[in-house]
Amino acid sequence: MGTVIITLVLIAIIIFAIFSIIKRIKYGSACCGTHDAAPKKIRVKDKNKSHYPYTYILTVDGMHCSNCARHVENALNTKEGVWATVKLENNTVLVRSKNPLEWDDLSPVISKAGYTLIKLLSN
Repeated sequence: MGTVIITLVLIAIIIFAIFSIIKRIKYGSACCGTHDAAPKKIRVKDKNKSHYPYTYILTVDGMHCSNCARHVENALNTKEGVWATVKLENNTVLVRSKNPLEWDDLSPVISKAGYTLIKLLSN
């Protein structure tokens, strides 16, 4: 009888772990302060790279998961004439722009999204 109870407890733990893993994969971790679904991606309409003569590499602190990356991308992509792509592996953002940008143009946008702009390199 004791073996049956232990087996049922172990099965319940395994089922709970599987559901937890599935939820984490689907919605990301809690590093963004939420377990909600990722925000809808804001896509730029003009994806012709030749229309964006200015490129910048931003280093952003605080991005830990795909939800974080989506927040930063969305914040930058709402800015007119900007196309951003996050590389979460090294916490960088490739920003293409139709007009020249400076620290003061990008830092407030990143800060409003909840992250910190550390470095801005122009190519």
